[in-house]
Amino acid sequence: MYGGSTEVENVNQMGYDQAIVVFSPEGRMYQVEYARKAVERSPTVVGAVFAGGVVIVASKERRKLIVPESIEKISKIDNHMLTGSCGILSDSRVLIDYARVRSQVNRITYDQPIEVLTLVKDISDRMQRFTQIGGMRPFGVSLLLGGVSDYSYHLFETDPSGAFREWKAQAIGRGSKKARKYLIANYKSKMTKEQAISLALKTLKESEEELSHETVEIGVIEDGKIEINTPELMKNVKK
Repeated sequence: MYGGSTEVENVNQMGYDQAIVVFSPEGRMYQVEYARKAVERSPTVVGAVFAGGVVIVASKERRKLIVPESIEKISKIDNHMLTGSCGILSDSRVLIDYARVRSQVNRITYDQPIEVLTLVKDISDRMQRFTQIGGMRPFGVSLLLGGVSDYSYHLFETDPSGAFREWKAQAIGRGSKKARKYLIANYKSKMTKEQAISLALKTLKESEEELSHETVEIGVIEDGKIEINTPELMKNVKK
């Protein structure tokens, strides 16, 4: 005999989280929700659009014996696009490799860089496909993608469900609630590059206990050029 309604709900839930292709009676997909939990437990990533580009900063956990450079959370996709990863980094690596191939195919076929929105849709379609195939699991990662199209800068967020959204500024990961509150209070659309980097790092500090050269990565796309963890950028990191 069950001890109460909560116990009954837990037993009923077990039948619906065994396969990705099964909806619960409430319309929930438990495997997708579990994938989101992988993102919510990961170190925070923050992105912001400024007057001439996009900045993305990412935190990573510091471990005594690990080489910090072996953990890559900010990556270049093409000459006009970069991304910050939050969640299972092996999943993000697969998606980033896929995005790089799609970008190069577009260049070879049309002799021009792929549109940022087109590539975001392509990545999101691939993520969504893995929520419908039996025997597979969703990607346990969200991406913040910054890029330039038609001389305007964009910041997109992807979700394990395959949904995506465009933002002026956004934070994902374990400190996202505090970080978003800080962004809402302090973000300005006409910021300079220096102001945007300062805002992103201050936002990160709101949600993460320690900031150092070993625990922070910074990526910037400005005037069609990408910088990632250059000495000029990293000098902005202060404990």
